[in-house]
Order: sequence, then C-alpha cells, then structure tokens
Amino acid sequence: MQQDIPVLRMKSFEALIIIIILLVFISYSMISLGVVPHIPITLSIIGLIAYGLVKKVSIKDLEKGMTNGVQSGIGAVFIFFFIGMLISSWIAGGTIPTFIYAALSLDSSQYFYTIVFLVTSIIGLFIGSSLTTAATLGVTFISVATALDLSLAITAGAVVSGAFFGDKLSPLSDTTTLSSMVVGVDLFEHIKNMLWTTVPAFIISLVLFIFLSPGKQISNIDKMDELKEMLLELNFVHWYSVIPFILLAVLSMKKVSAIVTLGTSTLSALILTPFVQTNFPLEKILSLLYFGFKSETGNAEIDSLLTRGGMESMMFSISLVLLALSMGGLLLKLGIISALLDGIKKYLIKPSILIFSTALSSIGVNFLMGEQYLSILLPGNTFAQSYKEINLHPKNLSRVLEDAGTVVNPLVPWSVCGIFLTRVLGVPTIEYSIFAFFCLLSPVLTIIAGITGISISKLKK
Repeated sequence: MQQDIPVLRMKSFEALIIIIILLVFISYSMISLGVVPHIPITLSIIGLIAYGLVKKVSIKDLEKGMTNGVQSGIGAVFIFFFIGMLISSWIAGGTIPTFIYAALSLDSSQYFYTIVFLVTSIIGLFIGSSLTTAATLGVTFISVATALDLSLAITAGAVVSGAFFGDKLSPLSDTTTLSSMVVGVDLFEHIKNMLWTTVPAFIISLVLFIFLSPGKQISNIDKMDELKEMLLELNFVHWYSVIPFILLAVLSMKKVSAIVTLGTSTLSALILTPFVQTNFPLEKILSLLYFGFKSETGNAEIDSLLTRGGMESMMFSISLVLLALSMGGLLLKLGIISALLDGIKKYLIKPSILIFSTALSSIGVNFLMGEQYLSILLPGNTFAQSYKEINLHPKNLSRVLEDAGTVVNPLVPWSVCGIFLTRVLGVPTIEYSIFAFFCLLSPVLTIIAGITGISISKLKK
C-alpha cells in the first residue's frame, strides 16, 4: 500500500478514540451478531468518509485515499485468482487427490496434527510462500481431516502455524526480504537473529500439536481404506500428478514471480487433466478454471472433498480484501495512523518499551488495515531512528516486525491472509486462530525478549 500523505493533523487521543470505536464495532458485528465482515467494514468506511467531510476534507482527497489503499491490493487480487485456478486444476489433474491418497496411507493418524505442522513447515520453508502452502497441502490435509472426522479447526491451525513458520524463515519469502530491507539489515543476519524467538515458538507449538493429536490409531480405518479404493477406482491417483507440485516448488526456489509460478503449475495440471479425467472435453477443462472442479462421482464424501477451487470461489475474499484496504487507505489519508504512531514515539526511552511499542504497532496495523506489508513498513519506518538513538542494532527491529507483523496477519478475520485462509481452508479465522500456536507465540516471545534483554543486540561503538 502506498504510504499516503495525511490531509489532517490530529491529537493521538482523538485518533485512539476513532480506532477503538471502529474495532469495537467491527468485532461486535462479526463475533456477537455473526454478520459477514463486508458489512461492518463498509459501514466503517462510510463513517470515516463522514468524519472526513465534517473535518472539511474534500471528497476528492477521500476518494484518493481509498483508491491508493485499493491499488496496493491489486497484486493480492491476481494471486487470489491464480490460486483459485491452481486448486481446481490440481484436483482435475490428480495432484490433490494423489496427495490425499498419500496422506490417508500414512499409518500415523494418531500424530495427525503433528504431521500437518511438520510437513507444512518444511514445504513453507522450501517455497517461501505461506499462502501457496496453505492453498495446496493445506487443502489436502483439511480434506483428510474431514474424511477422518478430525478437528478442522486444529488442522487449520496446524496448517497456518507450519506455513507461516516456513514463510518467516525462508530467504525466498517476500516478507522476510522486506523486513530486512526496510531497516537495512543483511537478509541472512536477519534470519539468523530470528532463530532466537522462532525456534522456541516452533518447539512449543510442536509439543502442543503432539498433545492435541488423537494419541491412538483412529477407529474409522475402514473409511480410510474405502476412500483410498474409491480414489484409485476413479483414476485420480498417478505418480505423474505430482509434476505440478514439483514445478511449483522448483520455480519458487528459483524466485520466479508468484504469478508465473502459479500459472505454470496450473497449466501443467491442465495438460495432465485429459489423462486423469475421461470424457472431459476442452470446454469443461477451461470452465473449471472459473467455476472450480465439480466432483460428480455419486460418492458424497469424495464429492465434498474434491468440489473446490476456481476464480469464482475467490470472489468473496477479493471483495473483502478491497474493502479492508479501502478502509486502511482512509485511515492513512485522514492522518489517524500517523497520529497514533507519533503519540507512541515520545515514550520510547527504554529498549523494553521500544520493542513492546513496535510489536504493538505492527499488531495494530494488522488489525486496523489488514495489510501484512504495511505492518512491516509503517512501524519499520517509524521506529528505525528510535532504535539507533538508544543504541539498539536494527536487526532487533526487523525481528520484531516479523514476529508481530508477518505472522499476526492470518489471525485477523478481515486481513488479507485471514480472508484468504478462511476461504481456502473452509474454517473461520476465529476458529483456527486459537490453534495457530506459532502465530500466537511469536509476538509474545519477542516482547519477552525485549523485557528480559535476552538476544537483544547493541550497536558496536
């Protein structure tokens, strides 16, 4: 998102009141009333426009703020479209069904949540994209959990935890690169410094998922065998169906652009589709890219597992992302965000307070604007000089930005990541967030590090 020039200067207290009203209204509407987030966010936008007009801000400036906010989401919109097409093509080409078959073949269902966390962590680290990991392997694990009557909320929490662990530590990740760049720290020095908080968060999460896992072989082993046999009979399982995944992993590791990577993997799956789907004409292959794959096997469980994807399935998410970013653009244009950050800066005289304030700001930007990159950029630019003034190495700042910015975004129901994950995994953000242990622990551990001084690096004099 462009960092728009504010048209108003207000006191921090006034900005704080506005923010509290917005957060209480949106949270109450979604949690207590069960309203879809589009409505409270749209009403919040109307309220901010009215506030701006009362303050004599021109409608042209207000529209520009909204437009600038939306412009930052265009890249995410395209990614959403491509992932929607990827999921449907991977089902038609047998990639996701083959992964489901492999997951069902694991004789380790008593450690299911642990396996989900570990596998998504490894894949996320290799490809450097949390959303892609969730949209591919995450969908597979959710399908298996559905078939085995396991908790979808815990499974989704394990997927999100693993995917964001991998994304956070991967040198291929755009947020990892951004965090190091915004404060001028070497990328690998930044990753090495993150280990102080990331490894403990990973270990604690692993222990929790081991504790939550069933602990014994599940009783419905017959259902597993039945589903495996059905997938084989329907000609969904093939060794060559993993080719789209291999292409995705290789192109990601070579740092090819996300759209090219997703597009290439989708195209490869479409090429495989005629070999997997019999009597599947070209027009049907092309239609599934928009409408998604519609499984019509007659088996209710298989059909529910494999009816997914398509550009159409992303429309709910895209509309909400654009609304949330519009609200964020107004908050920037009206000077509300800058007033809050300026109000905090004058209290930053101790390392513990500075680190806590940075973490709180990154979390706040995620909740107020729903934008992952801004949760890094705004606090990074705002507090960089403060870290230097009290002799703290900038790698402390870059770590906090990741611990409280990058991994908090999927916990916010109206954020870009939260919206996407809810739509792809089919589990509400509020339900999976309490089990996304890695994402919950990271900001807590970074604040504890600031309070105790453990792993906090000083600038060399």
